[in-house]
Amino acid sequence: MDQFLAKAATGLSVLQIEGLIRTALFRKGADIVGYLLQAAADQIDATYQPRPGESFKGREAIEGHGLFGSFRLQRDYYYSPVRGGHYPADAALGLDTGHTPALLRLVSLEGADESAFQKAEKHLLETGGIRMEARQIQRLVQRVGPTAQAWEQREYKPGQEDQTPVPIMYVSADGTGVPMRQEELEGRAGKQADGTAKTRQAYLGCVFTQHGRDEKGRPVRDWASTTYISSLENIEAFGSMLRWEALRRGMASAGQVVLLIDGAAGLENMGRINFKDALQIVDFYHAMEHAGFVLVALLGSKTHPDYKRRCGEWAKRLLQNGVQKLISSAREECAGDARVPAVEKELHYFVDNVQRMQYGAFRRQGYFIGSGVIEAGCKTVIGGRCKQSGMFWGKPGAEHILALRCINASQRDEDFWKHRLAQLAERKTAARRAA
Repeated sequence: MDQFLAKAATGLSVLQIEGLIRTALFRKGADIVGYLLQAAADQIDATYQPRPGESFKGREAIEGHGLFGSFRLQRDYYYSPVRGGHYPADAALGLDTGHTPALLRLVSLEGADESAFQKAEKHLLETGGIRMEARQIQRLVQRVGPTAQAWEQREYKPGQEDQTPVPIMYVSADGTGVPMRQEELEGRAGKQADGTAKTRQAYLGCVFTQHGRDEKGRPVRDWASTTYISSLENIEAFGSMLRWEALRRGMASAGQVVLLIDGAAGLENMGRINFKDALQIVDFYHAMEHAGFVLVALLGSKTHPDYKRRCGEWAKRLLQNGVQKLISSAREECAGDARVPAVEKELHYFVDNVQRMQYGAFRRQGYFIGSGVIEAGCKTVIGGRCKQSGMFWGKPGAEHILALRCINASQRDEDFWKHRLAQLAERKTAARRAA
């Protein structure tokens, strides 16, 4: 064996040597997987009881695909004029079009995580020696996607919630436009010159918890406590999904629920409907952004010599619960002159959100006042995959990808794939009961 390996390695680079060894090991691994699955399929077929009206049509072979490569698998095929045909062993083993659960999980992760299916194709080959075309990866993701979306957006049922009470739970949400195919935008108003839309609003929500503060008294987000949900549906449907997620996370037993959002009226109303007992806080970054708009209306432009200094003053006074004084001060500054309409227009944001901008009080109570978590989520979970140059999505495709990305970002892959395998087994059991 040593002489064979030495001869085989002659004239090869280290990269080629390791590639050959991986190929050899994977071939043996595929043989072992095929052998074990064939034994399991034989046992399943031997004990299977046909349903009424169902007839045995013989054994059929399929080329199976797993993490280590391909293998042949023989299994029984049954057919019913009412229910059609099926392979009992496939459902029991979790095979989907011949792909093992482990391979399907990896392909779904790569297809959803990479910026394009072509990159997923290359990454699978380079890191795992798995040869699969981009179009095939896309098809497999589309098969898993509906289950992922249904699981991510599932309705809350009592008994599903986390059992450990938390002192503070945060719920945050935002939206961003996803470029869509033309047929997905028919009749939708947008921001283009002709009033049409190029994107569709994708909502992202997150839930995270806080148990304490650091040595300087600043709030600290609990490690790995953030979970996400996404939706391209309207704000009403999204609000219900976000509430279900918060309930699963233990909202009912939380000491305090904080809804941390921007000042958009739609999100505010969503919060009042679905989180009526929560403390609402308008994100400080958005407040400062609008402070800049007020100052432009007062000073004429951002290039005014006093603009930066005045922004600093606004920030300081907002952090001292001074929002009402800032409103009064701005009105006094422009009283009786032509600036009034423009200033009032920008002050409207603050007038509507006075109670949700008591940042000094919020900080003393140890709450977060910035929505950086959801802002970053919109960029990474949504933007990192769905807003790349030249991309135009269909609604189902975008929803499926985002569901898989939310599951991964929430570190819930294990739970989801257990659910999917259990669902396959449950469908088989339900079909037999119905028969």
